[in-house]
Amino acid sequence: MTDALSQGSQPGAGQASDEAVGTTGSAALRIAIVGPSHPHKGGVAAHTTMLAHHLADAGHDVTLVSWAHLYPSKLHHADATVPDGVPEVPPFPRTIRALSWARPDTWVRAGRRLRDVDAILVVHVMPAVVPAHLALLRAAGAVPGAARPRPQSVVVCHNVLPHEAHAGDARLMSLLLARVDSVLVHSTDQARVAHDLGARRVSVADLPPHLPGGDPISRDPRTGPTRLLALGLIREYKGIDVLLRAMRTVPEVTLTIAGEIWGANRGVIGRLASDPALAGRVEIRDGYVPADALASLLADHDVLALPYRSATASQNVILGHAHGLPVLASDISPFSQQVDDGVNGILVPPEDERALAGALRRLGDPDVRRRLAEGVQTPDLSGPWAHYLGTVEALSVDEAALLGEPDPYAVTPGVTDDSVGDPPDDGLDELDGLEGPDETDGGGAAGRSSTARRAALRVGGRAADLVRRVRHTASRAVVARRPLVALRPDDLPDWVLATDVLGAPDEADDARRLARILGLPRSLDSVSAWAALGALAAILRVRDDGRRSAVIVDEGGTRSLLSRWARAVGFAPVEIDFTGSHPSVAALDVDTGSLDVIVRIHPDGCDGSDVDHVLEQASWALRSGGLLVVTIPIGPRAAEGAVGPADVRGILARAHDLGFVLIGDLDGDVNARMRDAAARARADDAAYGLVRLTLRRR
Repeated sequence: MTDALSQGSQPGAGQASDEAVGTTGSAALRIAIVGPSHPHKGGVAAHTTMLAHHLADAGHDVTLVSWAHLYPSKLHHADATVPDGVPEVPPFPRTIRALSWARPDTWVRAGRRLRDVDAILVVHVMPAVVPAHLALLRAAGAVPGAARPRPQSVVVCHNVLPHEAHAGDARLMSLLLARVDSVLVHSTDQARVAHDLGARRVSVADLPPHLPGGDPISRDPRTGPTRLLALGLIREYKGIDVLLRAMRTVPEVTLTIAGEIWGANRGVIGRLASDPALAGRVEIRDGYVPADALASLLADHDVLALPYRSATASQNVILGHAHGLPVLASDISPFSQQVDDGVNGILVPPEDERALAGALRRLGDPDVRRRLAEGVQTPDLSGPWAHYLGTVEALSVDEAALLGEPDPYAVTPGVTDDSVGDPPDDGLDELDGLEGPDETDGGGAAGRSSTARRAALRVGGRAADLVRRVRHTASRAVVARRPLVALRPDDLPDWVLATDVLGAPDEADDARRLARILGLPRSLDSVSAWAALGALAAILRVRDDGRRSAVIVDEGGTRSLLSRWARAVGFAPVEIDFTGSHPSVAALDVDTGSLDVIVRIHPDGCDGSDVDHVLEQASWALRSGGLLVVTIPIGPRAAEGAVGPADVRGILARAHDLGFVLIGDLDGDVNARMRDAAARARADDAAYGLVRLTLRRR
């Protein structure tokens, strides 16, 4: 960060650039995280703090910019501070509390001092904070359309919209999401909400664990009623009232409600707990549960109860499993991906009192409790962070600038042609007067020059390392509803087929060269270019309505070339990284018949073991006329994951049974080319080609 922000603790701009490259390596980034931290309490503050720790441990230069004065109580319905000043997670040492809710000038001044960083990660808490975040990002020059080099703007969004929505929330979030480079959410349903509110680029990654409470305490076998625990901030959407009503007919269980109870929910829970049928079986510990009390509290109970009506992201299942407790949870995401029903917990439909009562009766059996407890495995607490940091790193670099590609939002001086659109109005013009006179804070031309020198050193010194560490390009989008690349279906030659076979390297090279001729962003991988070009052609020819409104789910994640190209021509694909232990068929949590396109292509395509799962998933997720595009390696039986030409026919037969029609002619040139590729094969244990199948839902 610059001198002014860090109170003179940092070297000057030029010195910082040289030391950053020399000490932290060519792939190190300068990252500012803007969000709550200690003495704030709750999962968002803990996640923000641990994100800073993990990024710093990965070698990045990180500063956490937090709030000196907390949100007004009328915007936050519970006390937002940790009692007695005891932090829930270790505080991040390089934390600067520079933001005050009551002083908008602090938003702007902090932003101006962040102009020379590589990325600004804004942790979204509630819509009321959007004006502060927008003012900071605009002052930092971190909005699309600002002069390069500039920081990348990433919103880490725990809830796109609050559980208890208010008038104006959607409008505020639309303003924020439309004025940042990318949005990171923790579930596919949140990705849909962000997409609907105008987010330019949406990435999905599992929420990594940031567990308070320390190590678990061993527990001896117990007899008597099953002891349930409901933990955390008690709000209406968490469904504790449903659980209490279900308990009235099940005498074999008790319940402890430990946490702050919000608003009118306190009266509802109090009335239900006083029901004579629950006499002596419900204990209410209304108030904050300090981190050092969690382990003993969890050890005193048998099952963690999560009867939520709805959820976005939660680590409570991981918390329960880390302390050896099976979980009773609603069958909704993310719980449905974290709980193996009947193995380490029980899943029930949300708001279903009868099903919940049945689950409680099962838990009343000591043998069932014992079997579920034995099924609990110690969760992986480090692997999810590695995936999460990879996604954050990918979003934090403007690879287009490093490769010399034009900024789609930049307006060339003197150019007034209508083909160049202005960035959308962010509604913050009234804040311009707060900046005051220019300051010598290192955030002007000198700071930007410093960033440019660092970028040049990184690319010139270890470009391959940067490309490996930073696994995707920065955001692409449309300007004033006009696509960056004006690509029409008839611009694609006839040899770009929806269903095709890649059997020779020169065919992939041809696809890569054509993509450059069409003006699509550069690709470093010819095979990926071949796979993505055919998928893009199918989308344009079959599912595009001329307004680029097709809902595309790209299961290639943040590395996907197809998503880069789709954004370049005006689509807004949702990228999904499946970082958990469950396959995509379980992780894709969408409404039936809600998607236009699902893409699963090289280098993260299907193989012989999972293609059937992808077909089943797409059969209910795609609307009529929707497209499924997959790639599958073809090769001899000894080649791991590969299928043979005859197996491809079997896949198509199963797809037909699920309601799909192949776009293309397998019996024509495609089949012949599969045979030719097999004839050219030189090894009996390696794939010799790649087949791309495009299927349309009837």
